[in-house]
Amino acid sequence: MIIIDDKLVSDDVLEKQFICNLKACKGACCWEGDYGAPLEEEEKETLDRIYEDIKPFLSPLGVKVIEEKGKYVYYEGKDANEWGTSLVDGSACAFMTLENGAAKCGIEAAYNAGVTDFKKPISCHLYPIRVSSNKKTGFEALNYDKWDICSAACALGEQEEVAVYEFLKEPIIRKYGEDFYEQMEGAAAYLEQEKGK
Repeated sequence: MIIIDDKLVSDDVLEKQFICNLKACKGACCWEGDYGAPLEEEEKETLDRIYEDIKPFLSPLGVKVIEEKGKYVYYEGKDANEWGTSLVDGSACAFMTLENGAAKCGIEAAYNAGVTDFKKPISCHLYPIRVSSNKKTGFEALNYDKWDICSAACALGEQEEVAVYEFLKEPIIRKYGEDFYEQMEGAAAYLEQEKGK
C-alpha cells in the first residue's frame, strides 16, 4: 500500500493492468452482483435533481422500477452498508439500458447528449477501483476489485501495457484532482524502480 494525500492506495491499482473490453463482457458489471452502484450522499441529491431530464434515456422497465422503489435504496449485507442505485429484479441497475446487446448507462447517455452535467456515479466511473471509507476517521482506501467477469479487460490491459490507474485517469482526476493523479504516477514509477533492483 502507498499513502497519497492521506488515502491508502493498493499496489494493485498501480501495478495491475486493465482496459475495459465492452465487446467481450457486454457491460456485465451493470447487471451482475447483489447491490446497485454505490452512491455518495451528494449523488443522491443529484439523481433527484436530474431525474426528469435523464428519464427519456432510461429503459421503460428501469423507469418503472425507479418510480416504484426509488432512484436509490440502502443496501445492508456482508459486503455493503451504503446507498446504491435501485435494481431491476435484484440484478441489473435501473439506470442501465441495452444497445446492440451491451449494457450502457442511461445517465451517461444523457450526459453525452448534453442534457446533464453529471456523467454517472463516481463508483461506476472509477470501476475496477473500489473506494472504501471510514466515516468516523475520514480514512479512504482505493483497492483494485478483481472480478472474473473482467478477465478480458485484464488481458487487454496486459496486451496494451496499461495500468489500472492509467485507464482510470479521467475519473481519478474527477474525484481527487490532477495533483493526486500525478502522485499516483510517481508512486507507480517508484514501485517499478524497486522491482527492478
